[in-house]
Amino acid sequence: MTKPTATRQEAQIPRQGQVIPGAGPALRPGERPTIRLRETGTDADADAAAGPEEPPRYAPEWLQLREGADAAARAPELLDPLRIRLANLPGRAGGLTVHDLGCGTGSMGRWLAPRLDGPQHWVLHDRDPYLLHFAAVSSPRSAADGSRVSVETRRGDVARLTPDALVGASLVTASALLDVLTPEEVDTLAAACAGAGCPALLTLTVAGRVDLSPGDPLDAEITEAFNAHQRRTGLLGPDAVTAAREAFAAHGATVQVRPSPWRLDAADSDLTAQWLRGWVGAAVEQRPELAAPAEKYLAARLAACGAGELRVTVHHSDLLALARPRGGAS
Repeated sequence: MTKPTATRQEAQIPRQGQVIPGAGPALRPGERPTIRLRETGTDADADAAAGPEEPPRYAPEWLQLREGADAAARAPELLDPLRIRLANLPGRAGGLTVHDLGCGTGSMGRWLAPRLDGPQHWVLHDRDPYLLHFAAVSSPRSAADGSRVSVETRRGDVARLTPDALVGASLVTASALLDVLTPEEVDTLAAACAGAGCPALLTLTVAGRVDLSPGDPLDAEITEAFNAHQRRTGLLGPDAVTAAREAFAAHGATVQVRPSPWRLDAADSDLTAQWLRGWVGAAVEQRPELAAPAEKYLAARLAACGAGELRVTVHHSDLLALARPRGGAS
């Protein structure tokens, strides 16, 4: 059944409440996502470290909406070198300990845990207690070979990775994280993985390129403005994969990068529409003079999306960094 075309109200540039938080993503003014991994001894300690409650940055509706596209996009060719490294880690006989940074609803665990053999213990990190609960209750319970998968959650709200956060880690993983970090935070992450001697699989980092079909003369300008928006306040945005490759290599890791694009068509119209609103909204926030042409552009794009006529490729990259195992061969 064909979906109705967008109304004028639906097609307006996103304002407060019109777009799912995190779609795009477009941040609230003055807000900067960070890596939040301070170790805490108890849930009460974690609550105290987190400080006053804040609205969630990424709504679960957005994270759930994108999960299917994320799963289809991740680069499976990085799994074999990862499996080989994990199989040769010192102490592997006791099972894997996987740290999922900024876990959200736990989609990375649902994708990766059933693709790895052996017992696994996942440590889920996020600032949002609701997302942590959702991730924990919806996590897979068995690995590829039927071994048990267990989970624990850690909540915190600091902007740095503490030196002991990854003690005992076999693997660090994350989705859509690198592009919302600063160069310093990426270097800290690379150093922590090197110190722990564990590999890192960091997926779905934006590459700064979008292909839309049919094309429009405003596509390139919106893309450029969105990319500039992502780089505000010192974040890496579309430069993140290059920075991460250099940072991990500087800490002695072997790094592989593979493309992981979203390929959205008529079957993904709900995701495409939300992504469009956030993408165009961030571009206009960066360049307010685009507001009038962008409103018409968004209306036309949403109409095409609703009619099943729009195809979008949002380019991402997946990065696998193989640190030298501590006490083992490189």
